[in-house]
Amino acid sequence: MKALKYAVAFCGLSALFLSPEAKAQEQQPAPEKTKHEFWHDKKLYLNEDGSNYLKFALLSQVWIRNQVYNPGTTIFDSPKSGGTDIGIRRFRIQMYGQVADRVFIYGQIGQNNFNNVSDRKQGFFIHDALGEYEIDKERLSLGAGLSSWTGLSRFSASSVGSIMGIDIPLFLESTNDVTDQFVRKLSFYAKGKLGKLDYRVAFAQPLAIQKSSSYVAAISERSNFSPKPPQMQYNGYFQYQFKDQESNLTPYATGSYLGKKKVLNIGAGIVYQQDAMWHKNIANDTIHTDMLHLAADIFYDAPIGSRGEAISFYGNFTHYDFGTNYIRNAAPMNPANGSNDSSILNGSGNGFPAYGTGNVLYAQLGYKLKDNLIGTTTLMPYVAIQHAHYERLNKDMNFYDIGVNWLLNGQTSKFTVSYQNRPIYNTSGNLMDHKGAFIAQYQVSI
Repeated sequence: MKALKYAVAFCGLSALFLSPEAKAQEQQPAPEKTKHEFWHDKKLYLNEDGSNYLKFALLSQVWIRNQVYNPGTTIFDSPKSGGTDIGIRRFRIQMYGQVADRVFIYGQIGQNNFNNVSDRKQGFFIHDALGEYEIDKERLSLGAGLSSWTGLSRFSASSVGSIMGIDIPLFLESTNDVTDQFVRKLSFYAKGKLGKLDYRVAFAQPLAIQKSSSYVAAISERSNFSPKPPQMQYNGYFQYQFKDQESNLTPYATGSYLGKKKVLNIGAGIVYQQDAMWHKNIANDTIHTDMLHLAADIFYDAPIGSRGEAISFYGNFTHYDFGTNYIRNAAPMNPANGSNDSSILNGSGNGFPAYGTGNVLYAQLGYKLKDNLIGTTTLMPYVAIQHAHYERLNKDMNFYDIGVNWLLNGQTSKFTVSYQNRPIYNTSGNLMDHKGAFIAQYQVSI
């Protein structure tokens, strides 16, 4: 009983002599978690230390163009020699993150090339859907799904929100929408970094050529994709990063860092698929041939002045082997849907022979002027050229693009104007003319 009395007395004295500061500390509520512990930098954090998260991103690129169309162009059977059009070149929603230790997920949906002649209410389609497991934090991750972890070159998978020009070098997406879905392939891949060597390797199952909008069932003496069930396709791209190291969290390569990094990379890549192509020989026999693409490239992007100036350069050499005399047009967001002149190789609208069996040289160069050149904004002029020697053409193909970016808020808000010049060929492979296009784009990305 005495012990109990002493204990009560001791507690009472402790409370009596407790300092005001200590009392204040006891009376204060527990500190609230700051906002960034749950939502910051477009990330939704899934655990206390922020190592597990989901991140969200949006991109919108809208074009307005005035251009001269290819000879014979028609729009719903009405002949058109040129015109002005407005369209959504790209709209994307991305969701990705480290959802558990060693576990990464990436998804992207969106719309490409929607203009006034497009089918309406088609809705978004899946660009990327993949899961990835980290075997070693830096050296090796394995993943599978619909993805752009592909081979050949740096800009075979471009981060479209950071491209320097008004568009990507389309020819580097070698099977774009033919046996893939806008570059994405159903694949299993491995990627990582071994010191300064960044690598990716993948094997993919090509999508059925019969579902391609360019599918032609007939076989001819000129090579085309075979309708037979496809063999697996093997991809690889390896680059040595001499200066600042680039992230390989996603497959998409940055177009320009606008002076925020100093990057110098040299890379090489390959795409190979057995019996991917077919044609008939003089004896009318069906001949299957392999598809083999090889490329080497260099990328330099760095600050060069004390006031925010920067330079960006990309050079590429690609060898394409699609088989005998293969040729394919590209027509980004084609404003037309028909042609009444079958002698024009380019097809309708703004098409030009971007892909083919042969060799391609490509270069782009841009210069970012000083920060705060125009108020808080600045300019980045650029020039790009694709020079191709294709078997199917009697004269080399040259495609030019020159323009300027008005960086209103870096890549977040950007206005670009461009002039493009494309060659016109007839079906005999002879160069006939050149046609031009003026393009303006407004980009918003977060």
